Amino acid sequence: MAAAPAGSDPLPDPRGRRLPRILHPLAWWIWALALATAASRTNNPLLLFLVLAVLGYVVSARRTEAPWARGFKYYLYLALTVVAIRIVFRAIFATGIQPTDHFLFALPHIPTPDWYAGIQLGGPVSLEALLSAATEGLRLACMLCCIGAANTLANPKRALRVLPGALYELGVAVTVSISVAPQLVLSVQRVARARKLRAGRTQGLRALRGIVVPVLEDALERSLRLAAAMDSRGYGRAGTATRRSRRITGALLLLGMCGLCAGAYGLLDATAPAFLGLPAMAVGALLCVAGLRLGGRRVTRTTYRPDPWRLPEWAVAGSGLLAAVLLLSSLGYDPAQLNPTFYPLSWPELPLVPTLAILLAGTAGFVAPPPEPVRPRTTERAERP
Repeated sequence: MAAAPAGSDPLPDPRGRRLPRILHPLAWWIWALALATAASRTNNPLLLFLVLAVLGYVVSARRTEAPWARGFKYYLYLALTVVAIRIVFRAIFATGIQPTDHFLFALPHIPTPDWYAGIQLGGPVSLEALLSAATEGLRLACMLCCIGAANTLANPKRALRVLPGALYELGVAVTVSISVAPQLVLSVQRVARARKLRAGRTQGLRALRGIVVPVLEDALERSLRLAAAMDSRGYGRAGTATRRSRRITGALLLLGMCGLCAGAYGLLDATAPAFLGLPAMAVGALLCVAGLRLGGRRVTRTTYRPDPWRLPEWAVAGSGLLAAVLLLSSLGYDPAQLNPTFYPLSWPELPLVPTLAILLAGTAGFVAPPPEPVRPRTTERAERP
């Protein structure tokens, strides 16, 4: 039996069941970006580990069996690499050690010239310095894992359908680039299974040549098929926009991006003038929306079974946005608890309101519709008439 088209309402099953509905991809992206914003506001390792735990729970509970849904563990590997690199750099580019610090080890000191003053290569390394570096790397790792969770949970092909018409060609390129890594992982797994069936070597350097060449050939073949399919569907067309409308669209988008940048700077810098905060960001957002609306008129698209936006989408996106707002507003807790210091070394506190906010974002794991369970092939064959 064929599954329901992406984004459609649940269709009745001949056996009386209803096929599950897939959540709107934009809801997952809003949730993940909001959680990344919340993680960027804190250096508290307890809160950052809680963010990782929430991401792991939601991904494991609501991911599908699609190829792009199998890459979250690789984002975890990348996150560990980021933390390790941050620790190594802090140990190499040491900043000295205070008498009250806990000494761990010492690296060979490399003298630097006078024009390189302020940077020390090697020397004693303290426990406080490594913990501070690990926490800073952990914050970046959480943000990377949030993006990885969005790529895992949201269907990139369905996300392309909700982009504005002015960004359609750019969205195609972004969608293809996002889909490369999961497709390569799938190709590697398929080639490895084929080599096992042929009793070939599956490990070691000798097996590398037999795996890399088929994977590259498969990736090239997929790229050629995708390019041919996109060309047959009219991607990359020039459209019917005049030169005047293109210039107006470009000017609106450029001014809008400048307004958004100025607004972000005003919100992050407390000493900036008041008009560089929310007013500049609001004006920039309006200009961007106007440019996208004007540029989208030259692209005509039809949608078969559009993705619905209902209560589960509002609940998932709202849980992430509420968590970000609570960590940005600093209501009900001391802002210093979000960024504890390791000088002197002490155990960080776990503030109540940020903890509840991050746990609230974890409700997306059971508010979102569950994915369709995978049935064994033997059962499918036995049920066929």
